[in-house]
Amino acid sequence: MKNGRSLQSLAQELDRQRLSKRDLVLPSSLIHHTTREDGETELVVEEPESPRRYDVTPLARRQLADKLRIPLAYFERMRTEQPTLLDRNVNTWLEQEGDRHMLRTLDGRVRAVLSDRYRRLDNYDLAEHVLPILGHLDGRVESAELTETKMYLKYILPRLQYEMRVGDVVQAGIVISNSEVGHGTLTVQPLVFRLVCSNGLIAVDQSLRKTHLGRALGSDDSVTIFQDDTLQADDRAFFLRVRDVVQSALSEATFLQIAAKMQKTMGVELTGSPTKTVEVLRQRYTLTEAEGDGVLRHLIMGGDLSGYGLVNAVTHYSQEVGDYDRATEFEALGGKLVELSSREWKGLAEAV
Repeated sequence: MKNGRSLQSLAQELDRQRLSKRDLVLPSSLIHHTTREDGETELVVEEPESPRRYDVTPLARRQLADKLRIPLAYFERMRTEQPTLLDRNVNTWLEQEGDRHMLRTLDGRVRAVLSDRYRRLDNYDLAEHVLPILGHLDGRVESAELTETKMYLKYILPRLQYEMRVGDVVQAGIVISNSEVGHGTLTVQPLVFRLVCSNGLIAVDQSLRKTHLGRALGSDDSVTIFQDDTLQADDRAFFLRVRDVVQSALSEATFLQIAAKMQKTMGVELTGSPTKTVEVLRQRYTLTEAEGDGVLRHLIMGGDLSGYGLVNAVTHYSQEVGDYDRATEFEALGGKLVELSSREWKGLAEAV
């Protein structure tokens, strides 16, 4: 499992962000787009006191282009080659569309351009409710991280373990993830931690998957500014539900069911070419050539030419991936492989 930041570091950053972020809900006509000489973009917001400028993150630019139905490739070409044309296009559509948007800002930058129906389920509130629950379970947070798009908490419960084969022990766990910027739902999923190589595998499970969709916020033609405590009461009941979901995802029944599926992959022989097997995997799951090479290296080094060996090669490679979000996707890919049907495994195992 890829290392992240310490729990103390995560708590400090969440608290810092809590004090620095602001959410604005306003009609598009009160937003003006400008492109600077260096190619970076700004949104000027007509706030009640006076206009205020915000830098725009790359993610927020993509969301703005999507909301205005401007193809991203064209948006980026205008930004780098014809900035005046870009500003004219964006501002024309902002003026005419008449929709209300939520601008999520942090450290003076617009980090997300979302619908006014976007329901805030924020990382600070989630951690505030979840960490005390985990603290009473006698386990540990194995990895935690806060990326540009998501927060992750990966928790292991050592007392719940299973021996896949002699000397190969796995332990139960969960991964809790959330995005404040419209880059995914709030989820709680079972996690299996393999001691021999510290691999993490995220199971395919819908224990909790909560979309950020709620009622429209604000109703007039002005700017509505939401502070952190404005919507906390609306979310308190939901966060209390997380306790029950965490307990279910960490139950012995859930863990043993996943472990049994993993163990079943030991009977899948990779009778074809390992190189071809990984090539089929790469194409099926849209891996880069470098990622495929990494998985192949771990498959060969592991010396286990079975479905189980391939699953572990995928999850072991995740530890080398520089980007934490992408590393987590490899842990989830391991979980997807465990769920493959016999026919799907055949396509991988017999590749020549």
